[in-house]
Amino acid sequence: MLETSARLLRLLTLLQSPRAWPGTELAERLGVSGRTVRNDIERLRTLGYPVDATRGSTGGYRLAAGSAMPPLLLEDDEAVAVTLAVRTVAQSSMAGTEETSLRALAKLEQVLPARLRRRVKALQEYTAPVPADRPGPTVDTDLLMTLTAACRDHERLRLDYRDHAGASTRRLVEPQRVVNWGRRWYLVAWDVDRDDWRTFRADRITPRTPAGPRFAPRGDPEGDAAAYVAGKVSAAAWRHHARVTVHAPAATVLERINPAVGVVEAVDGRTCVLVTGADTLESLAVHLSVLGCDFTVTEPPELVAYLRELAGRYARSTPAAAASAPGVGAPAPVAGSPDEGSSPAACSR
Repeated sequence: MLETSARLLRLLTLLQSPRAWPGTELAERLGVSGRTVRNDIERLRTLGYPVDATRGSTGGYRLAAGSAMPPLLLEDDEAVAVTLAVRTVAQSSMAGTEETSLRALAKLEQVLPARLRRRVKALQEYTAPVPADRPGPTVDTDLLMTLTAACRDHERLRLDYRDHAGASTRRLVEPQRVVNWGRRWYLVAWDVDRDDWRTFRADRITPRTPAGPRFAPRGDPEGDAAAYVAGKVSAAAWRHHARVTVHAPAATVLERINPAVGVVEAVDGRTCVLVTGADTLESLAVHLSVLGCDFTVTEPPELVAYLRELAGRYARSTPAAAASAPGVGAPAPVAGSPDEGSSPAACSR
């Protein structure tokens, strides 16, 4: 009996991999006859495991999805990964999942072998997350399921949307993708009335039922829904915007620019334009200084003025450079300053 039970567990482990197993290969792996494999398959079916069988050269046995959740067999690293994932979900921004996740976590930890429970406990006790700068909004799990189902089924959604000022509008959209960024969730959708892509914060969406008719699917905006959200959300939050000519190939700048920081547009093989921004001029100047490339700023005027002020401050901070400059103690002219008869501020690293 013990030998049969161990063999069934081994068979179940093999069937849980995403492939079809020919009966001859299963028999070879388990060291039994084909008849024994067929009998063991029937035992698993009796226990509630839906095992499909297909004929032909590419056929075999495969564990299918059933109407109930049967027990799962997990390898050591899989059990640890699942336990940590459930704990992470319990601390996420999805409303209504904390209690459910903690119940599932208690069940997992109860059946973990002592050696794995020790590893998981060490990770729990000796790791600490850095809290968010500010509390993030929570999103109802049912809402996320509704949005992702509409994306999957290509069904139009009618929804009420509340903007950052609290004003509500009625929208008819064709949902494309749900994007998670930190503790926030966004719906990327084609706005039917505005005939353009739009990004909606999920916690500000109230779907209206029933769903609309189906639509022909489109490709992701700009080829990448996540990058599209990063660019749109960042740009909307910036207080200061700038277009900067960078004297380097676009490919070089793209290696150093996250999509959330700015958009790079190639001009020619040696020059590109960076469209970027920040909440403060100081932050914007720092971002530009770490590009590692020469750049020219023409707008906005307040950024040009601040960079000239910053260039003078840097010049005064290096005594050797100040002593060799015309007029000891006076800041050296900044490239592109009025002293040189040019209006743009050309700043180099």
